[in-house]
Formats: sequence, structure tokens, C-alpha cells
Amino acid sequence: MGEAKSSINLNLKLPELFRDQAYVDGKWVEAKSGKRFDIVDPGSDRKFATCPDMAAEDVDDAVRAAHAAFQVFRTFTPRARADLLAKFDALIREHRDDLATILVYETGKPLAEAYGEIEYAASFTRWFAGEAERVQGTTFPAAIPGRRIFTIKQPLGVTAALVPWNFPIAMILRKASAALAAGCTMVAKPSPETPLSALTLAYLAEKAGYPKGVFNVMPTTLANTPALSEALCRHPLVKKVSFTGSTRVGKILSAHCADSLKKLTLELGGNCPFVVFDDANLDQACDALMSLKFRHAGQACITANRVYVQKGIYEKFANILAEKTRQLKVGHGIEKGTTMGPLTVPTGLGKVAEQVEDAKKNGGTVLTGGNRMSLGNGYFFEPTIITNASQCMKIASEETFGPLLALFPFDTEEEAVKLANDTSMGLASYCFTKNIDRMWRLFENLEAGMIGMNSGNSSAAEAPFGGIKDSGFGKESGKDVAINEYLITKTGTLTLEGQY
Repeated sequence: MGEAKSSINLNLKLPELFRDQAYVDGKWVEAKSGKRFDIVDPGSDRKFATCPDMAAEDVDDAVRAAHAAFQVFRTFTPRARADLLAKFDALIREHRDDLATILVYETGKPLAEAYGEIEYAASFTRWFAGEAERVQGTTFPAAIPGRRIFTIKQPLGVTAALVPWNFPIAMILRKASAALAAGCTMVAKPSPETPLSALTLAYLAEKAGYPKGVFNVMPTTLANTPALSEALCRHPLVKKVSFTGSTRVGKILSAHCADSLKKLTLELGGNCPFVVFDDANLDQACDALMSLKFRHAGQACITANRVYVQKGIYEKFANILAEKTRQLKVGHGIEKGTTMGPLTVPTGLGKVAEQVEDAKKNGGTVLTGGNRMSLGNGYFFEPTIITNASQCMKIASEETFGPLLALFPFDTEEEAVKLANDTSMGLASYCFTKNIDRMWRLFENLEAGMIGMNSGNSSAAEAPFGGIKDSGFGKESGKDVAINEYLITKTGTLTLEGQY
């Protein structure tokens, strides 16, 4: 292949890391159609790279390559799989500067946040390197004399990962690390906005020593995404699909997988509540909310969308939050000092603007922000706070995915729980109080898969990650539960002669 180049000077320390072809069966390839698509820097609206537009017709080759690789990779010992993941982890950390630069131009997030994502992402390669050697079977005492009952764990086979654009390195590694630790092979489909970081990971996986076909990456356009994803979900050799994205798409993929009863993990929408009580440490709550809400311009499934503040501290909390919000420096992610970048996709601007206008029409007040920003043609929106929010506003029921939060007043704990749970989604909830009895009640009564208790960060490699209700099912990360998503449990029953 010819040398891959970007029209923007990325100043990479190792230019070879920049890959702009699909990676299938250990080869850098083009789509069968020969078509390519543009990658756009959201901070400037400049096209800076292209990638092959893989389609449904390209899926079978990738899956068959992964299936052939699985026949060998499944025989690798747990120690060998752990060693490969450790080498992969070391290469990711070694090249974190270049990975961070690519991530900034793909997603728009500030450079400091890009480094943070890489550190977070690498925590999965490190964690699952250990998990590879912690897979264990069990024994069970039999009710019938002369019997022995036991189980073993075995890898599922070929898996598919369908990942979003907001945390493209972390989301691929959270899925791939568990799959590779278990002994599965993978075909990954990155988001059309962020294929380059996924292809960089494929390059590093190859350098780490993974055999051809074990890890494959298929970039594609938004137009081809539905058909390519359906082809992966319906392919008889694919045994497991893991998807992170919207609830609407998750339900479609679930239907695709149902015909062949494929194992499926869905990490879907959030619309997460953030509840602050009178007795909370307001600085602690504000600092947690700032990081949670405005990281990557609010484009995270676990971000706080609805902020419920007890009436006794409502005005004080709003003022503290507004002061901190006004200190954010909005700009291109690569610029020094930027603390909030653009939205990744231009359609996000319209949704945030629509929710702001709807809030104003329904009695809301814009405390700070509220407008689009003209910064070098990028997709920028001011960090925005709405006060006097009510349940009739769109922001109360629609996930925002942008730098907008609304403050809803409440009186009692019972009211706060009812409001927080008044959503079809249940990914994460957050609560701030110094009353330990109340905290425990909230932990049990809030309807979400993860509860942040005086904490705005519920995601870590060692903690199970996943939601309930319309936020999906299955777990990614955490001891035992995540790797078990890529394993089958096989039961053996042995009848002995001449033994009790």
C-alpha cells in the first residue's frame, strides 16, 4: 500500500500510525466497490482524510477470516492471551501522544481529554490481561451417587463490535480486550466519524503479535452502516454482537440478532439524572457535575442531563455552577488551554439549539450560554445552563448529547426519586448527600444500572458497566461478568463405577 497521508499536518511522532485502509485478515485493503469517504475535523469543518467505504458485500470475507483465525486463537493458553494483551497495552501507552492527536481531529475533544480517554481505554487492556488468566470452571456436588458435575468456560467464536464516535478508542478497547482475553476473534465497525483511531489500534495489535484475522476493522459511511451492521448481525459465523449507541438502533440490532439467537450486549442511551440535596457539599457536587456534563461537550451516554436540586440550595448551587461554567474555554481541541471543544457532528448543534428554544418557550431561563458560536467554521455551542426547568420541556425526556444542562427544583426525597426515575432509560444516576441513610435508600431506589454516590464517575475497568430498562443489557468491564459475555459455560456430568 502507498503511504497514508492527512491533508492536515498532524505532526505524528510515528507517521506509520496513520492508517487509512480497512484491516481484514492481516491486510490493509480497500472496499470491493473502490469507494472512499471523507473524515472531517469538527473543530474546523475541514476534510483531512479518507477511508474505504466498506459495505455489506465486504462482510463475509472479514467474518470468514475471523472464523479461520479463531480455530487457532482459541487454542492459545490463557497466559499467551494475557501476554499479547500486555504487549498491546504497552504499545498503546508508548504511542499515546500520536493517538491523542488523531483523536482530537476525529472527535473534536480537547487534547487533555484525549489523553484522558487513552488512559481510560488502556485500563481495559491492562485489566483484561489479568482477566484472561482468571477464567475458571466450577464443580458441583451431585445429588445422585457415583456422579461428578463440573463446568468449563470456552470462547464463543467470532464477535462483532459496533462502536460510537464519542469515545472511539475506549469503546473498541472495552469490547475487544474482553473478547481477546476470552479467546474470541473480532470484527469491529467504527463510527463513520472516527475510523482512523480504530485503524491505528489495528496497526498496534498487529505489532503486538496478534495473528492475522484475530482483529479486523471495517470503516464505512453512515449510508452503508445499516446494511453492513445487519450483515454482521445476521452472519451465521458471528456468535456475539456488542453495540454502544442509541436505544433506537439497539432495538433494530436486537431484532437482527434474534433470528439466530445471537448473544448480545447493548449499552444504550442515558438521559441520566443528577440529584443534589440540601446537605450536600455543593463544591464537590459542582466539580463532579462540571466534569460529567461538559466533558467532550456533553457527548457521553453517562453524562448528567437532568439536574434535580433541592429548593433550599437551588439558587446558591445555580450560581456556583454558572460561575464555573463561564470559566470554560471553548476552542479547537488542539489549541493550548481549550477546556471544551466542538460537537462531533453538526446535527448536534440543531438538537441543542432546539432544546434551548423549547425550554425558553416553556418558562425556562438561560442562566449562561444558549447560543451557537462562530469559531473557525467548527461545530461549537456555548456551555449552557437552563434554570426554572420543568417536566414539560424536551430536555426532561430527550437525551441531549450536547453542552446543555437544566436545573429542576424539588422538595422531598420521594419527589426526587420519582422525577429521576421518570424515564424509559436506566443507565446511570447520580446523587449527592451527606446523609448515609438517604444515600443507601437512593442506591436501592434509583432505577439505573450504575449509581454515582457523591461521585460523578461510575466507569472503571474493574467495575461492571451497563444499564437497565431501555439503556440495554449485559455488562462491559468488571471482574468475571464482562469476560463471561464472550464465553460459553459447558457442563460435564461424569458417572463413575466403584466410587461413592
